[in-house]
Amino acid sequence: MSASPSSSAQAAREAIAARLAELRRDAELTGHELALRCDWSPAKSSRIERAKTPASDADIRAWCTACSAEDQIVDLVAANRRADHMYVHWKKLHRHGMRRAQQEVVPLYEGTRHFRVYCSNVMPGMLQTEAYATALLSTIATFQGTPDDSPEAAASRVERSHVLHEGNHRFALLMEETVLRYRVGDAGTMAGQLGYLLAVMALPNVSLGIIPFAAERRVWPLEAFYLFDNRQASVELLTAAVNVSAPSEIEAYAKAFAQLTDMAVYGSDARALITEAIDSLP
Repeated sequence: MSASPSSSAQAAREAIAARLAELRRDAELTGHELALRCDWSPAKSSRIERAKTPASDADIRAWCTACSAEDQIVDLVAANRRADHMYVHWKKLHRHGMRRAQQEVVPLYEGTRHFRVYCSNVMPGMLQTEAYATALLSTIATFQGTPDDSPEAAASRVERSHVLHEGNHRFALLMEETVLRYRVGDAGTMAGQLGYLLAVMALPNVSLGIIPFAAERRVWPLEAFYLFDNRQASVELLTAAVNVSAPSEIEAYAKAFAQLTDMAVYGSDARALITEAIDSLP
């Protein structure tokens, strides 16, 4: 496997920091002199140059202006926004609630033809029922301390899933058997969610695989990740969403997905695991 996507995001920020340091040196300014021109503390200049504090767009504009390098502003701001897109803290993304976050990815979903999704902890978002999504999103809002608009966000998430039934989209979906057993919401919520999985399996554009508890592991359980064609991999960490587009990293996730696929069961064997999970509910 290649370096983690979070390390790639940090590498992108370090490249921006190195370029800013180079502009300061070219302008023959010390860190203290640059700080005076930017009207901030010398410590801030140092933190930005060492990539300890990500530079904001405004910081970059001030820095370039102080170095008489205004022609570098557009490119550096664009690079900074790409780095921000790579590593987005959930609390920042959900600071006004979660409904907006569901809506923002609709163009990505509608523009993707081939989805490859692996989940080891919860149901893939596009397969979640409204009740399951509401229960899950409510616990996320509580944990993050962000506004709880889980009913509205869940409705938006379900609406976003229209790509399952409309357009020319193909879905290869993998989940660990644990996902069938983890209780999200009450027993009725789980029964409805598991029943919906059985219905989705019948769709001609959906391949649903389940990796059994007893499968011989050739790939360890990973964090949940989504592959959107060969354009982007989105990885869900506890504190952040990480989005990568580097071909080598997409290739690494595609390789992992292919090996996980070989460990999964499909068709009647997958339906049997889902039915067993339903039968185990109180």
